[in-house]
Amino acid sequence: MKILVVEDHSDMHELLIWQVELMGFEAISARDGKEGFEKAIVEKPELILMDIMMPNINGLDATRMLRARAETKEIPILAATARSSPADLRACIEAGCNTFIVKPFTFHELRMKISELIPAA
Repeated sequence: MKILVVEDHSDMHELLIWQVELMGFEAISARDGKEGFEKAIVEKPELILMDIMMPNINGLDATRMLRARAETKEIPILAATARSSPADLRACIEAGCNTFIVKPFTFHELRMKISELIPAA
């Protein structure tokens, strides 16, 4: 099973890749929303872990783009965001994310969120 990790901060990116692989998934790497969008179309992951604040195409716009395409509209998207206001979290859901996790989060919290979206995880 593949999880696409879309994250622009190098340290967080490497940490998330490591955690996803530690859970037994194949991690696919993308550094911004544009690359994440393109890789989601090609790779068809079981889940997308989407950073929200990124350069070029942010996570909200990338999510909207993915939801507009037949081949990616059903892929679960977990928003990973440092912004935790009710309006920011609502924006994630309104853009099409299935749920969100607020940074910083623990490995256990990430595993629980992934398990909610991929029941076999």
